[in-house]
Amino acid sequence: MKKLLYTALAITTIAFTSCENDDDNTITISEENVVTAPATYSFERDGESTVSFSGQTTRILMAQELVSAMSDFDNATVQSLSAMFANENSPFENEDLNASDKSVKSKVAASQDYFSGDAAGSAQIRAFFDAQLAAQINEVFPAQMTQAESGVAGQIADGTSTRYVNGKGFEYNQIFGKSLIGGLMLDQTLNNYLGTAVLDAGTNRQDNDNNVVVDGTVYTDMEHKWDEAFGYLYGNAPDAANANVTIGNDDDFLNKYVGRVEGDEDFAGISQVIFDAFKLGRAAIVAKNYEVRDAQAAILREKLSEVIGVRAVYYLQQGKIAIEAGDMGAAFHDLSEGFGFIYSLQFTRNPDTDAPYLSGQEVQGFITLLNQGNGLWDVDSGTLDLISNTIADRFDFTVAQAGS
Repeated sequence: MKKLLYTALAITTIAFTSCENDDDNTITISEENVVTAPATYSFERDGESTVSFSGQTTRILMAQELVSAMSDFDNATVQSLSAMFANENSPFENEDLNASDKSVKSKVAASQDYFSGDAAGSAQIRAFFDAQLAAQINEVFPAQMTQAESGVAGQIADGTSTRYVNGKGFEYNQIFGKSLIGGLMLDQTLNNYLGTAVLDAGTNRQDNDNNVVVDGTVYTDMEHKWDEAFGYLYGNAPDAANANVTIGNDDDFLNKYVGRVEGDEDFAGISQVIFDAFKLGRAAIVAKNYEVRDAQAAILREKLSEVIGVRAVYYLQQGKIAIEAGDMGAAFHDLSEGFGFIYSLQFTRNPDTDAPYLSGQEVQGFITLLNQGNGLWDVDSGTLDLISNTIADRFDFTVAQAGS
């Protein structure tokens, strides 16, 4: 995979030259306009912060309340969950969310690069999410006090926890939450806000070159779009400027799992690479250096996609271990999370091809394998290894590295 190397010395706005070495795919930027990232994700204009991503914070909070409500056996209905997904009829306990004109559903499968010309594909993906909400209420809720068995929805023990599964052993709330990482957070980050179609839309380059700010704000539209990508990962951090300090603890979505991958010694350092790329890319926008900006976007596409691949393989392998140990509750929980990360793979972005690391068709093939027969009650180690190896082969890691 192409590796991009930039030597940071000082921020300037002078025209630059570059050369690419075909042997090692290393791009060297001349010292005339090299970009240095600040120590923190902090940018100002005329003494005011130009960083803004409130819409992303709002959607993260909406998504958290929605996924939590999927386990509210006493109050949740298909109508209430659907209303939370679309933000209709003031469905949230948090009144600030009810007052917002944002919604989770409107941004699912809604990226410019992947879905602007695929309305049918977008509608199909949103229908998948709607179906998970309805199935949780219609299949799992009535079986709350039933002991789950093959073909029968109900509860199953996972250590000291109780899991609630459908007749094939899947937890709909886990599938919904982990699939949302791809369908919302990853797709909007990699395939929308970090794409040149959005960053350079309209007069954005000219406006950024001339420091023309959005009406009523202190930031250019290009600066804001980059910040919105940043917000889908760090939008709920207590200190966004130093957001990597709390990585993994700030929400239950992309932030959480970047932190989990960081905690694996095989991938230690990945969270810093991601944070540094966000900082340097934003600094490059300030410096009007769009080659460095786009190189950082490529790094983010590679590394954030890798997080999804690693966690998909991790949960498949952990599920296999639990099945072999006869612990079906733990296996179903792990494999339901794995299902969600597999679903999220179709929203990844290979910077070398500008396509997902695994296509939607391939993802559906994996899901079909997991669902065949009585689903997770019947799945075997060979199937889980087949899927794991196929995923790992598309990335720069092994099943052994990701699965431990």
